[in-house]
Amino acid sequence: MSELVVPQGVIEQIWLKRAKRGPMDPVARAHVRTERGLVGNANQRGRRQITLLEAERWAEHLTALGREHDESLGPIRRRANVLVRGISLVNSRGRVLRLGAVRVQIAGETKPCHQMDEVFPGLQAVMRPAWGGGAFAMILDDGDIAVGDAIRWDDTSEPPSLFDRVPA
Repeated sequence: MSELVVPQGVIEQIWLKRAKRGPMDPVARAHVRTERGLVGNANQRGRRQITLLEAERWAEHLTALGREHDESLGPIRRRANVLVRGISLVNSRGRVLRLGAVRVQIAGETKPCHQMDEVFPGLQAVMRPAWGGGAFAMILDDGDIAVGDAIRWDDTSEPPSLFDRVPA
């Protein structure tokens, strides 16, 4: 009998945003608080408590722009909190994702805004299809996340119904 292989990924980078449109600070680990977000991050509460970006998708965006070797266009320019590798976020609304020991519930797709065209002209349009801007989520557990933590979908239990309790 073969074992079921659960797809896993990894947290590659974590950033905290000091203020709206403020600088993104890289950190090795971050503390998260249930229904609030990352401690020290500008975005708190609501449904956008943490934002996630797929490393593979970011690389695709740069390739589409012919800028795959442009080091000035690192994923920090997307302004997401967590860069993940190895897990697709496409159409994941409502699913629970484990970031290390912490669970988050995907609340929706992060739509790229005009700031992406300030990073590089045309980036917003390249990112728009199929969750190319990543996802935003609500924190379900207090705890710490760190660069190098394993990530995986948690389909073992019914996800909590936070969508009705937390304003957008």
